Amino acid sequence: MKIKFLVSFIGAAISFAVCTAGAATAGSQVGRVYVLSNKPENSVLVFDRASDGSLTFIQEAATQGAGTGATGDPLQSQGSVALRADNKILLAVNPASGELTAFRVTDAGLEFGSKVSSGGFFPVSVTVYSNLVYVVNQLGVPNINGYTVSDAGQLLEIASSTRDLAGGPLALPAEVSFTPDGTQLIVTEKGTRLLDIFNLLTGGRTNGPFPETSRGKTPFGFSFGPGDSVIVSEAEGGLPMLATASSYRLTAGGIPQPVSRKVPDHGTAACWVVVTGDVAWVVNTASAAVSSYQIGTDASITLANPVAASTGTGTVPIDAAASSDGLFLYQVLSTTGQIAVFGISGSALTPLTTVSGLPLSIQGIAAR
Repeated sequence: MKIKFLVSFIGAAISFAVCTAGAATAGSQVGRVYVLSNKPENSVLVFDRASDGSLTFIQEAATQGAGTGATGDPLQSQGSVALRADNKILLAVNPASGELTAFRVTDAGLEFGSKVSSGGFFPVSVTVYSNLVYVVNQLGVPNINGYTVSDAGQLLEIASSTRDLAGGPLALPAEVSFTPDGTQLIVTEKGTRLLDIFNLLTGGRTNGPFPETSRGKTPFGFSFGPGDSVIVSEAEGGLPMLATASSYRLTAGGIPQPVSRKVPDHGTAACWVVVTGDVAWVVNTASAAVSSYQIGTDASITLANPVAASTGTGTVPIDAAASSDGLFLYQVLSTTGQIAVFGISGSALTPLTTVSGLPLSIQGIAAR
């Protein structure tokens, strides 16, 4: 059954007229989905997730910073919102104002915690591990900058934590993320075909970067999987039907080692990566399709389904996130202001419903 969410924007306010059939209720709510509005008056849109995957809007939480208001793929990044593993803290970037916002997650939604400078220009991706937070800035001299965050959502900058990226002004970073054990940071550089590795030091600072050339061109998003794997999408400059993905194996304190190199998915502009279990979902923006890869215990990948799902002509699929139980994939469609909801079954996706009427500037999604 499809549920439509009709949204009317008047100034900064949002009113949702929700068809009640199948919508999440207090008894059926099992998770949350968070989407960055990226409006000039930036905010995070909060949805309750029901056990059947359906969403109910509950809150628009102001970041007190500024988004770009642009549509299409305004940030060209993965991870512009990030949820801490304990589900108590949410981070959001404010690209237009060069700031980072922390929220405390409550039963009612999000509670503003603090806002700080990102330490650079145009922050596009943020990552959190325990009480450590890092953001990557895309413009000017691209860099990373570090913070601590308290359970109340108070951000404090870590002194001398700023590190420039290896590629300099041409880097065009797309994502920053802690490795699963929190000992390293990885940054993808779209513009220079580099993966930057930073090692965490005592006190939360890093050393590096230690650059590694990506197996494919235009490395964009990445996610971690079984076998100490890192799955990286490669847009290959947006050339039609030539998108690829590569896998690497993490090594203790070292450079990730390539395993599967440039595995084609036969789509165009592979950008975002989500892993559920032993399957990697790769979003091909220009061909409006999600591909699936099987991840081996040796960190290898093989193409399972070049078109596990199609988002339809005229849509621009960008960020995606999976529910914490691995049953649902939530796909942001920027130019139509929608979230497409898919059921996950092995390496296949089943369309379930679409949330409509969101701002056309949306980018960034986190789910639990």
